[in-house]
Amino acid sequence: MAARNDDRETRRRRRLYEARKSIHAGQTARRRRDDVRAGIVAVVVITLAVVSQVVYTSSGPGAEQPASTAAPTPTPSATSTGEVPSSDIAEDRVWTGSIVLNDDVPLEISLDGTKAPQATSVLVDLIRSGFYDGTACHRLSDAPSAEFLQCGSANGDGTGDAGFTFGPLENVPSDGTYPAGTIAMARGDDPNSQSTQFFITYGETTLDTSTGGYTVVGSVTAGLDGLTSSIADGGVEPPAEGQESTDGPPVVETTITAATIE
Repeated sequence: MAARNDDRETRRRRRLYEARKSIHAGQTARRRRDDVRAGIVAVVVITLAVVSQVVYTSSGPGAEQPASTAAPTPTPSATSTGEVPSSDIAEDRVWTGSIVLNDDVPLEISLDGTKAPQATSVLVDLIRSGFYDGTACHRLSDAPSAEFLQCGSANGDGTGDAGFTFGPLENVPSDGTYPAGTIAMARGDDPNSQSTQFFITYGETTLDTSTGGYTVVGSVTAGLDGLTSSIADGGVEPPAEGQESTDGPPVVETTITAATIE
């Protein structure tokens, strides 16, 4: 029954997301027709491909990757799938907003549409559509060199997305260091497998650079202490009796209860 409910919730989120995108597309089409009548012609080309799913075991920092080595040459172009929100949404500017966890842990956020226009456009579009509302943050790492909370899967367990993946990587730190408060996009081994999942570092985090690193899309500008004390300090659920782990579901169940952006 739980799996059936998860599937129903995923379908509901995708229908909601696609409906809002359809409305947005209609508004955009009307604006373009008005621009043509005024003498301004705009041409937008969108490439569509198959839908892919981001999975917990292959998505996010530290997911079955080798030890850190020198960073390879960044991927020069994107290989996206599905209907990816246009990078123009970011408007080449900084966006501000908030993410509220468990009703009482507010985080003020900033997204950099200049340094990471594609990733910022995706998050802005998803937040506006309400995609994240009610989704769980399924993964916590409290290792000394990797302190982060991962969120954003449609099913709240690391599976499910909004029907697209995208690349390339943007604004990646060359040394693999992500300061406390960093918001970065989670992904699998493929640099173009970014989708809806993201992670927030609550302590300085050093991650593998051998597959290209992770897109830094923004930062938490206030409220990080609340995330640490209310959620991260609770630790990670042990994988089995008598064992310990520094990476897994957080002991304190965590849900995104609200998200805004402007």
